[in-house]
Parts: sequence; C-alpha cells; structure tokens
Amino acid sequence: MEQDVRYSIIVVCLNAGQRLCETVDSILAQRYANFEVVIKDGGSSDGSLNALGARCQNERIRVSVQGDNGIYDAMNQAVRLAQGDYLLFLNAGDSFYEDTVLDRITDVIVRRRQAGKKTDIIYGNLYHKALDTVVYSAPVINDFTCYRNVPCHQTCFYHRALFEARGYRPAYNVRADYEHFLWCYYEQKAVITYAPVVVAAYEGGGYSETKENRKRSKRQHRAITVHYMGRGRAYWYRLVMLLTLAPLRSAVAQDKRLSVVYNRVKAAVYRVKGKR
Repeated sequence: MEQDVRYSIIVVCLNAGQRLCETVDSILAQRYANFEVVIKDGGSSDGSLNALGARCQNERIRVSVQGDNGIYDAMNQAVRLAQGDYLLFLNAGDSFYEDTVLDRITDVIVRRRQAGKKTDIIYGNLYHKALDTVVYSAPVINDFTCYRNVPCHQTCFYHRALFEARGYRPAYNVRADYEHFLWCYYEQKAVITYAPVVVAAYEGGGYSETKENRKRSKRQHRAITVHYMGRGRAYWYRLVMLLTLAPLRSAVAQDKRLSVVYNRVKAAVYRVKGKR
C-alpha cells in the first residue's frame, strides 16, 4: 500500500467529555499511517482535553484551543491548520468504522491516479450507532441526488484544494456542509467518487437533529437548492419527493425496528441502478 496520500482528520469539539478520547483512539488505530489529527477545541471546561493525556504526545496530533462562532466556523479554523492532501471531518463521538478505512480509501485514490483520473471528493457509507444499521450513500451524484440526500460529512474526504478555494459558510448554521458540497459540485465541477466502504460510525443526536434545528434545516435546504438549481427545478424535485412519499420513507429510516430492512432495500436498489 502506497503511503504518499496524506490525510488530515479534523475533530472540532466543545466539552465533549470521554467521547473525544473514543474518537481520537479510533483514528490512531488506523493501519494506514500517513495522517494527522487536528483537534480544534472551542474552549472546553470539562477536562476533555486533559483526558487525552499521553495521546497528545503523539506527533500526529495537533491541538488548537480557540473561541469560535459555531461548529462551521470551528471547522474553517481547523482547515487552516491542516496539512493533509485530503480532509475528513469527524465529530467527537463519531469514529472510524474499522481500522482499514484509510487503507481502502487510499487504494481507490491511487488506482484512479494510476488511470489518470482526478479524485476531488471520495465518499462512502455510514454506520448509524443509534439505529444499529449501515446507511448507504447513493453511488452516483447527480442533480436529484444533490437535492435529495448528499453524503454526510463524516463519510466525505475532500481534496484540500476545495477548501483552499472556499470554506464553509457559517451563515448556514445547520446546513453549511450541505451548501459546501453543492458548491463543490455545481461551481467547482468537482470529480466526486463513491467508494464501497463504511467510513464512519455516527453517534447520532447531533447538532442538526434538535427540533428547532430541523426547522432551520428545512428553511436552509430550500434556500440552498433554489440558489444552485433554480426555483423551477428545486420546486419540481420537492414535488417529486412528496409524490414518492419521502416524509414516510424518512420516518421509516429513523425507526430502529424498520431501519435495517429499509437500508438493505435501499442498498439493493443502488446495486441494481449501478449495473445499468
């Protein structure tokens, strides 16, 4: 396995408690060695940084403590410290799904490079801890995928050039990662590649999942899609989602008893589409 692809794994946190240690341990357990960990703390008072203890002596870990104006401002601060070729954002409480994730992602990047192909963004699948199921990402990114469901940031490795061109827009305080992905796709014409890898284990119950932020998320989703797709296409896709019972499907996907079956069916549909 070639080791010339360097990764920056970015963890932003504030009073994360033991969850920060669990996330860092999962990163350090990766078999692929060419990575750094950038921990950007907003000024924790719970002793979570001290709990890292001897881990901070690892030369691959860098810690920055600085105030910020929210999670996306914190991510932008961390990006400015990162030195890797590809950036991945893991929240405190999330973890790599297995210790070979970086090996497998690197293998895809290197094979594409040898074939003369770019890889601006490479993404995979997500294990949802609370639902105890793998959530499969769409294997092809297109206009409708961008409206419906882009991969979550815990599964996306971004080439650093995309963030050097432009960071997150913190004004979208719930949907800045979604807006940035669409900016990469529509404005930067990023080459986006799917890897059949379960990248991360997602803790669930994050910032965007509170009742109030779900309302903000819907408003921001509408504003972002209209901006990048135009009002006509955005409203058409919204109608398609309603006609195909998207709210019901979302409820099924979030039900622990039904989510496993739902995601298996979704994965099978993606496989069928991929063979066409």
